[in-house]
Amino acid sequence: MSTDPRAGDAADYVDPEILDELLSMRSSIDNIDAALVHLLAERFKATQRVGVLKAKHKLPPADPGREKAQIARLKRLAQEAQLDPDFAEKFLNFIIEEVIRHHQAISESSRPAADPDAPFDWASETR
Repeated sequence: MSTDPRAGDAADYVDPEILDELLSMRSSIDNIDAALVHLLAERFKATQRVGVLKAKHKLPPADPGREKAQIARLKRLAQEAQLDPDFAEKFLNFIIEEVIRHHQAISESSRPAADPDAPFDWASETR
């Protein structure tokens, strides 16, 4: 029995030659998963900075126009990459929901002083 964690339960019933090929494929998947985690971490670092800027200038946490454009753009990219565009949309919506939640939390925790140059105070909805 293999002690390689990539083997999982397959080590108990898969021919060793096939298991080697499976482990090789799973190694690539593990590398891709690690890259995805690091990319998501970088993305969230960037969106945190956006959240701070939005809170400072009393901008709303969500930007439906930007979100709609990003979803359309990523669906096109997914289609070009032969990835299910509906899956790409679901994935991006999940990320967007998390980003908005972070932006709301930043906004609620920072409560910066009013910016006289801000065109609109979204928090109080006054001009």
